[in-house]
Amino acid sequence: MAGAEAIESDQNVLQKHVAFFDRNNDGVIYPWETFQGFRAIGSGILLSSVAAIFINMGLSGKTRPQGKKFPNLLFPIEIKNIHMAKHGSDSGVYDTHGRFVPSKFEEIFDKYAHTNSDALTSDELDKFIKGNREPKDYAGWIGGLSEWKILYFLGKDKDGLLRKETIKAVYDGSLFEKMAVEKINSSKKKHVDK
Repeated sequence: MAGAEAIESDQNVLQKHVAFFDRNNDGVIYPWETFQGFRAIGSGILLSSVAAIFINMGLSGKTRPQGKKFPNLLFPIEIKNIHMAKHGSDSGVYDTHGRFVPSKFEEIFDKYAHTNSDALTSDELDKFIKGNREPKDYAGWIGGLSEWKILYFLGKDKDGLLRKETIKAVYDGSLFEKMAVEKINSSKKKHVDK
C-alpha cells in the first residue's frame, strides 16, 4: 500500500517533524524560527505570526530541561525534549517517546476515510478530530484542532482531500521540506514568466 510502509521505530520521527522549524540547526526552535518556517512553506504573515506565538508559548515550558524553574521569555522549544510536549486528545500516531506507530496511522483511515480510502474530506477530518477528544482535555482539543485544521488548509489537494501520503509526510517531517521547495520553485517560475 503506497505511503503505508513503516518508518523505522527506533528513530524519533517527532523530532524530525519539528526539525524543519529549527532554521539554524542548533536544536532549539525560537518563535522567529517558527515564523520563518511557516513563511517558508507558503503561509501568510498572519497565520505564521499566530502559529509562532501559539506553538512556542504552548510547547516551550514542556520541553525545557528538568530543573529549569524560571520560564524563558524567548519561548524556546528544545527539539530533544519534544516528546515531552505531546498533548492529549491526539491520534496516538506518535508514542510517548516520539516514535511513529504504523497501526495508529492506518487506524485513522480505517475509521474515518469513507469517501476515499487514502484521504480525508473536511467532514471526515472533523469526525476524526472529535473522535480523538478525551473528556475535559480542553488544551488537547485546541491543540489537535489547530494542528489538523492548519494541515488541512495547507495540505489539501484541489479536490479538497487531505491525502494519506500528505499526512504521513507531515508525521515524518518531509512535507515541510517539500512545501518549501515547491514555494521556491513557484516563485522562480513566476519571475521567469514575467
